[in-house]
Amino acid sequence: MAGLSLVGVFVGLGLLIFLAYKGHSTIWIAPFCAFIVACFSLGAGLGEGRTLLSSYTVDYMRGAGEYFITWFPAFFLGAVYGKVMDVTGAARSLANAIVKLIGPKFAVLAVVLPCLLLTYGGISLFVVVFVIYPMGYAIYRAANLPRTLLPGAIAYGAFGISMTALPGTPQIQNLIPMAYFDTTPLAAPVMSVVATIIIGVPGYLWLEYRARKARKEGRGFIEDPKFEAVEHDESKLPSWHWLTGLVPVIIVFFALNIMEWGIVIAMLLAIITCCLLNIQHLKLFLPAFSAGAAGSLTAIMNTASEVGFGSVVKIVPGFQLLANIMASNNGSATSLLFSEALSVNVLAGATGSASGGMSIALSVLGEKYLALANQIGLNPEYLHRIASLSSGGMDTLPHNGAVLTLLAVSHCTHKESYLDIFVTTCLIPVLGSFVLALGWGFFMGFFMG
Repeated sequence: MAGLSLVGVFVGLGLLIFLAYKGHSTIWIAPFCAFIVACFSLGAGLGEGRTLLSSYTVDYMRGAGEYFITWFPAFFLGAVYGKVMDVTGAARSLANAIVKLIGPKFAVLAVVLPCLLLTYGGISLFVVVFVIYPMGYAIYRAANLPRTLLPGAIAYGAFGISMTALPGTPQIQNLIPMAYFDTTPLAAPVMSVVATIIIGVPGYLWLEYRARKARKEGRGFIEDPKFEAVEHDESKLPSWHWLTGLVPVIIVFFALNIMEWGIVIAMLLAIITCCLLNIQHLKLFLPAFSAGAAGSLTAIMNTASEVGFGSVVKIVPGFQLLANIMASNNGSATSLLFSEALSVNVLAGATGSASGGMSIALSVLGEKYLALANQIGLNPEYLHRIASLSSGGMDTLPHNGAVLTLLAVSHCTHKESYLDIFVTTCLIPVLGSFVLALGWGFFMGFFMG
């Protein structure tokens, strides 16, 4: 009966992916799909005292609620910080300064760099999408590149290495492993740098290749009839205004990684700093706080719903069978790191969420991974980094919420623009996480052996 239960896990995951791809809210489809998973496991048993109803009222709600309680402060403060940076023009001014420095001749780099800097500075990737797209639109128009290539560049900059690989990034995908492995955001700094190169360089080269190919084929920019550019009067901004975007970014990194004050204090300091530097926009602050709070609820509820789905999956016999397969290893550093990379990638892809998939994987297997690492003398920081890297791979399958948002904002379809998103934020990171897990595991095993 465990085999039928495992079939139910895949049926539920497949249905979740399909319905999310069709644009339905995960707030209702996640518990519905969890119910399907539980139905397939009735014959094998849900566990002592568990029923179909309790799988929702107890297991689903406990999983979603615990995630909400743990991560709401980070979601809330991150969303408020991003909104303040947005409405004051601080983020846009910083991005504009980078664009002017680089110029449209290097269109891909001019889009990617602001995305990297803003997300590395703690701004939510959803906020970055809305901030960068209008500028990216103007850059690609000036460079005469197809605007359908723009979503790939934004995704690469916002959903990629600054989310999982760069040392000390304040994005939640780099914070979640800390609770399981007792690490810091700067965990495994050398591996982080290597990962940035392994994943970052091929992704950027792909985007440049696509741009050169478009020019060679004579494909140029075509206006988007649905896009309405908002004109900003930069003459009314002080010449130092771009610094109001840079200083909070530095504050976040310093507070989180140098002072080790935690993400809540880092975000609070960044918000206060941005407000003080943009005090002339005082009347915008309260509306920005409200908008950020509302946005944070939507973001965390979507992710918490997926975690709740995973909490139901965890209790069925089929998942234990799957977990045993994914966690099977011969006790070596190589097999341990590869097992973690595989399990996090699979669950991030299944839920369409990097943080949600990683939370499920580590809640089930994290304790076992840590015990095995201690047993063979492997530094837990490597587990942290592989988990973070792997969460940013299969999460960006077509049903991912950030992908759907990016395509909606850019008025592009999956057919037009998803190939570049897939290659730079899914294919290359997945392969990179596997290569790094195997290579680093072999390297560490050689010295530990």
